[in-house]
Amino acid sequence: MSATVARPSSIADILGQSSQPLLRRLHVEENEKEVVLEGKVPTYFLKQLAQETVRPQLGARRLLNRIVVDN
Repeated sequence: MSATVARPSSIADILGQSSQPLLRRLHVEENEKEVVLEGKVPTYFLKQLAQETVRPQLGARRLLNRIVVDN
């Protein structure tokens, strides 16, 4: 009998399930060393919300938040 190992959700999947439509549109690049968030949002709150939404999934990776606040 083999055990099934669940694959952790990608950062893009996590943002894609956000209740905030603008967070679902952000571009995500991730590899074993870092996660990069890019895109535009109208408020600093949404920029921080995106960052804090993905933080629990980072592990040892570095987060680069390149989201631009464009109001």
